[in-house]
Amino acid sequence: MHRLLYRTVFMFMKHATFEGGLGPHHWQETFNVTYQLTDDQIQIRDLVRRVAMERVAPRADEIDRTAEYPHDMYALLKELGLFTLPFPEAYGGAGSVMSACIAVEELGRVCYNTGYLLVVQWTPFGAILAGGTEEQKARLLPGLASGDLRGALSITESQSGSDVSGIRTTARRRGDGYVLNGSKIWCTNSHIADFLLVAAKTLDEEGNHLGINLFVVDRETPGLTIGREEDKMGARGVASCPLFFDDAFVNADNRLGPEGGQGFKVAMEALNTSRPIVAARAVGIAQGAIDHTIRFIQDRVAFGQTISNFQGVRWMVADMITQTEAARQLVYRTASLVDSGATGRELAPMAAMAKMFASDVAMKVATDAVQLFGAAGISNEYPINRYFRDAKVVQIIEGTNQIQRNIVADSVFGRVKKTEPRARHTDA
Repeated sequence: MHRLLYRTVFMFMKHATFEGGLGPHHWQETFNVTYQLTDDQIQIRDLVRRVAMERVAPRADEIDRTAEYPHDMYALLKELGLFTLPFPEAYGGAGSVMSACIAVEELGRVCYNTGYLLVVQWTPFGAILAGGTEEQKARLLPGLASGDLRGALSITESQSGSDVSGIRTTARRRGDGYVLNGSKIWCTNSHIADFLLVAAKTLDEEGNHLGINLFVVDRETPGLTIGREEDKMGARGVASCPLFFDDAFVNADNRLGPEGGQGFKVAMEALNTSRPIVAARAVGIAQGAIDHTIRFIQDRVAFGQTISNFQGVRWMVADMITQTEAARQLVYRTASLVDSGATGRELAPMAAMAKMFASDVAMKVATDAVQLFGAAGISNEYPINRYFRDAKVVQIIEGTNQIQRNIVADSVFGRVKKTEPRARHTDA
């Protein structure tokens, strides 16, 4: 086992009480679905599961209800060394996206927001790895891996959510740096991040368009304003905010990649790397919904028996379990590709499939879970409606599922070529 994983396991054992059961029924043991995992990964999974049940689950409803950033959960994840999992060993990490996916699933199983703390911490690192200089990597990656630094990736604008090429924020050359002007929306983690990775159209001093770049922008940069937190239906514990740039100056050494050349590619590599982790969080939502549903239907009595005896109910649960396991295996396959060094066209369609399928499964499973809860499913006294709301979020963030379908289709047919509309024939 890698030395950093030894440290993580030790910290888990220090904090976990190992008393009592694991909470909701853990049906995976029935099917022995650990065949793809190494002994180290199984150990991490089991230990994260215990900490999730004992330390994280009791906070989940409060985090969702108050929509307050869970500083205590961040401190716990940092102390346990979980932030290190996907980072390369050269920068203080454990070098295992598979282990990262396992940890995110187990946390997402009881608290989407705590799992989200890991995901948003890891989103910038793919871009920095793909486009950063050695100096930038050395400056940023160790801090992200340890949790001493927090970052955020900012691409989305009001007119260019899925259409990255349509961004209007500009970075115009001025002396030894760039001046940023424009605005962004839905920048998750920006309220707490130490730095932002901002996508902007790069212009030379005369205003000629050179391409798209990502820029490292310190949160204290003059001319940067972080707007109010959005009031969201789900993912309520980690805020998303708009950003406003008014002649915000950044030095040229904070530009990722060559000027005007690699920004779009770097951003896509970042998303490709993070999508299996996002998908793992969706699997966690689905699994958590199943856990709560099984416990509920085994206690709920109708027509003189528990409703778990009804064939229609049992078939619904069977489908929920099957779909979730299929999503989990797709996540594992994609994570193993990342760990093997796959990038670009080799990785993109698998990453898209994992994110799309897992989040669609999470939404379907959570919807069926609410149905099986009946009226209790729409009550805030039960946690299942939280899983439903969080599942919807995952279908949209990190690229909508419609965009993921486009990526998969493009890998088969090639990208659709834009054509000029044909002129209409009119009578003279």
